[in-house]
Amino acid sequence: MQMTTTALLGLHAETSIHAGAGAALDVVDLPIQREAHTGWPCIFGSAVKGALRAAATARKLPKIEVIFGPENGNSSDYGGALLVGDARLLLLPVRSLTGHFKWVTCPAVLRRLQRDAERVGLSGFTFQMPDVGPAQNGVPRAKALAADSALYLEEYKFAVDADPALSSVITAIAGLSGVSGFAQDLQRQFVLVSDEDFAIISRYATPVTPHVALDSKPKRVRTGALWYEETLPPETLLYVSLIANDARKPGNGGMTAAEVLKAATDELFKKPYLQVGGNETVGMGWCKIAVHIQQNGTMGG
Repeated sequence: MQMTTTALLGLHAETSIHAGAGAALDVVDLPIQREAHTGWPCIFGSAVKGALRAAATARKLPKIEVIFGPENGNSSDYGGALLVGDARLLLLPVRSLTGHFKWVTCPAVLRRLQRDAERVGLSGFTFQMPDVGPAQNGVPRAKALAADSALYLEEYKFAVDADPALSSVITAIAGLSGVSGFAQDLQRQFVLVSDEDFAIISRYATPVTPHVALDSKPKRVRTGALWYEETLPPETLLYVSLIANDARKPGNGGMTAAEVLKAATDELFKKPYLQVGGNETVGMGWCKIAVHIQQNGTMGG
């Protein structure tokens, strides 16, 4: 039997994140990564693993090759002991024309969080699944702790029904943020919309910023040097599943699954921050990390 330990990492964006999907034949030259089947923003596991490895290298963590695998030139020798999933979207901050921004999610996102938590053996995510009613008189419905007859998310109008049962949802997901006071803020700013409305909001409510490069002396835009870049906004909340195995490196690997996970969480995040995605030199990609660990488990192998 292959011993494993598992965890969920919560990533609370403190600056904009650009995990790029490459060039696009669209208005947005540099779009962010998205799931093909849902269109929801995400950060692919390879990018998250690369960010974890870069942080481990910068912080001089021992046995990096045991945890993450050998460098590219020797990648066929053995696999790393840490399995890193995609960073999946949980809460998307959306500007509101009728007040402060709102953290928006949908039932499909919450159901997937519950399945992911069950898969890695974590308790605390067994809240009653809320639902959103159908539109009335052409106005889509939403749910929050307090009712509101007219809530605008971007340019979309919603009628908000009060649902006290959302308190258990907020309590469960608030722990995935390491930001102080987040649970209290979420009680005021949490909004649940339908899966269909979330698909639209998550596609069109992400920031798109123009960038230019100037010729230094005449101070004019270089020919062809104007591009549009999409980002995930600050305050986005994502989560990543981690599965740690016993070391696979032959010979002197010598780390148990628990030791691998401890190194990749407790030791790596003594300072609980991680930078993911591109544009590091202009301060993008900083996330506050919260770690939830499942202590014991086995997986056949």
